[in-house]
Amino acid sequence: MASSSKSKKIYDVFLSFRGKDVRHNFVGHLYGALHRIGIYTFRDSEELKKGYNISMLMKAIEESCIAIIVFSENYASSEWCLTEMVKIVECKNQNNITILPVFYKVNPNEVRGGRKSYKIAMAKHESKFREDSEKVKKWKEALLDAGNLSGWHLNDRDDESKIIQEIVKEISTTQLGRTPLHVAEHPVGIDSKVVKLKSMLNLESKDDVFMVGLWGRGGIGKTTLGKAIYNNIFRQFEGSSFLANVRENSKDRNGLVTLQEKLLNDILLPKERLAVSTIDGGINLIQQRLGHKRVLVILDDVDHLNQLRALAGKINWFGNGSRILVTTRDSHLLTPWIDKYHVYEVKTLDNGEAHELLSKHAFSPHHKLKIREDLVDGVLDHAKGLPLALEVLGSFLCGRRQDEWESVLDNLSRIPKKDINDVLKISYDGLESNEKGIFLHIACFFKGWKFYHVKNVLDSCDFNAVIGLQILTERSLIRTISGYIEVHDLIQLMGKDIVNKESDDPERRSRLWLYEDVLEVLSRDILVSPFLANSDRLKYMNLSKCSSLVRMPDISCAPNLEELDLSCCKSLVEAHESIANHDKLQWLNLSFCFELRNLPKELKSKNLRSLCLFGCTKFERLPDIPHKLGTLRALNLGDTAIKELPASIENLVSLRNILLSGCKNLVRLPSSIYKLRKLRQMGVADCPNLIGFPKHENVADPCMKTVFPNLQELYIGRSYLCQVDVTEDLSRFPPSVTVF
Repeated sequence: MASSSKSKKIYDVFLSFRGKDVRHNFVGHLYGALHRIGIYTFRDSEELKKGYNISMLMKAIEESCIAIIVFSENYASSEWCLTEMVKIVECKNQNNITILPVFYKVNPNEVRGGRKSYKIAMAKHESKFREDSEKVKKWKEALLDAGNLSGWHLNDRDDESKIIQEIVKEISTTQLGRTPLHVAEHPVGIDSKVVKLKSMLNLESKDDVFMVGLWGRGGIGKTTLGKAIYNNIFRQFEGSSFLANVRENSKDRNGLVTLQEKLLNDILLPKERLAVSTIDGGINLIQQRLGHKRVLVILDDVDHLNQLRALAGKINWFGNGSRILVTTRDSHLLTPWIDKYHVYEVKTLDNGEAHELLSKHAFSPHHKLKIREDLVDGVLDHAKGLPLALEVLGSFLCGRRQDEWESVLDNLSRIPKKDINDVLKISYDGLESNEKGIFLHIACFFKGWKFYHVKNVLDSCDFNAVIGLQILTERSLIRTISGYIEVHDLIQLMGKDIVNKESDDPERRSRLWLYEDVLEVLSRDILVSPFLANSDRLKYMNLSKCSSLVRMPDISCAPNLEELDLSCCKSLVEAHESIANHDKLQWLNLSFCFELRNLPKELKSKNLRSLCLFGCTKFERLPDIPHKLGTLRALNLGDTAIKELPASIENLVSLRNILLSGCKNLVRLPSSIYKLRKLRQMGVADCPNLIGFPKHENVADPCMKTVFPNLQELYIGRSYLCQVDVTEDLSRFPPSVTVF
């Protein structure tokens, strides 16, 4: 099957109601509230029904994520309402829609038990449809089903606006806060696999917690299947989380902690994001907060036991009825957690599915090129039913003539073992030099980076990034998901393999990304000349977390450098003089350089916009600013050892934010600080030795009646200023300032 049988979701909400009862009050207000926050709602009503036939309404229900049924006094008297309610319940039972009932001035037991107005209405229907009693039976069953669901009960004494706010909050956060995942452009062969996997998950059981494994080789579609099953069933659970690329995302020192945070926040959807500080702390938090919730968790691309231990160590971490799905290339990894009956082996596509997937990518509906069947069969033979190979080869061959297909097959025939790496390389070989360079940069460095940032870097290296990235996307070598560039592992390995084969000597390769290779090359007598031959084009330098770095480099050899990140270089003791007057430097981050004591004596960088020294606990003196700097807007000196600021601080004429909080040695501020007329935010919290602001009469221009006229926020908490009467100090501050 080519795609999911479930209808594409168009509407967020389908509103089902009896127009005469609630059209002009409750439903009208609810629809307006949903509309105002951008929730796309299909509003059914008697007036709309005149222009619709029943099939169009049924289609609208199928295309909705949520159905709100407003059970009012006369709801059951409408045959139309009952018919669409049956359809809604059918979709609910197929896991294709979530029902949220509202009992508007009726009791739920009236709806499900056929009492009062509902009993009278159903009696009338039975009398009318004697020959078609099956229809009435379905209506009664649907009323019982929907009436048993939890929702909102609204009486005459209840505040309608409050109930509407609750409904909107539930939909916008809990329901629509969990959105379906993008599966694939052409999810061929997925539906049949989803059916098999659902039976293995035994979703009918609400008492047990099951862990199921998805196992298969790279490029075979494990992630695609995992996303498809997630979309199919996630609305059946109280919360859900799909943790993508676990192997890749857990490489960083804090990677597993970040994944634990995402797991908790995905499921709980808290107002304020939960933070996790350690892996052990994350494990405890998962058990405490998720132990009574029925959740769906998918861990994608797991390759180490530590990942499972940190994210789903035991099934009793989750509430009854929960399901945990793990995708991996290593079946042995699943053995301690999952028995063999709960491991699903993802296999290659059969011949028909493979042909369909290749055709989807290779034959555009806009091109009517005729390709011999034997050439198509030849490509299929090399791809061996592997979805990734079919996608890449198909995208590469799209729009090409028959002789070009023959040329590609000729190249493929020279691969003795038909290694997948070499099959994928066919697509790389067909690129122009601009696109080849861009691809290798992405494969070696930029996987998982923000698209716009990669584009800026590539543009600065004289690549034509716009067309290059577009071509790589069209060839299925990269894709952009939520603003980030993604590359399949096998395609990334192919790119790195191309670079590694350039030379056995790392120094002679065009790109280095392994720590060992970089260290070896930088340790040689030739120093870094191969890297600095151009590095005049260098705009961004990130040396953060280089714990052994003692001295920063001379950046005068990089005259176009705009951003320099030296944060968390805990051994850095001095900053090079070259930063003092670098003309292009805009952003300098030296935060958490614990050994750093001073900067150059003067700061003259004409374009510097942000200077951060937060957490430099031994830093004692801010440089003088001999001339006006019209670009610096943010200065962060929090948690440093400074005792005072230079009088020349007044030359930072464009400063918007200054942070001095946590400077426990700070004893005074210069009166010249009042010259910072554009200052909007100032932090002097937790400064125990700062006893007051400088006297205003010491300002050179006593005509200024208000100091810091644009100040919006002032932070003085946990400081001496909080313990004394600062009314006089603050009397000349603008009245609109907020003091924290």
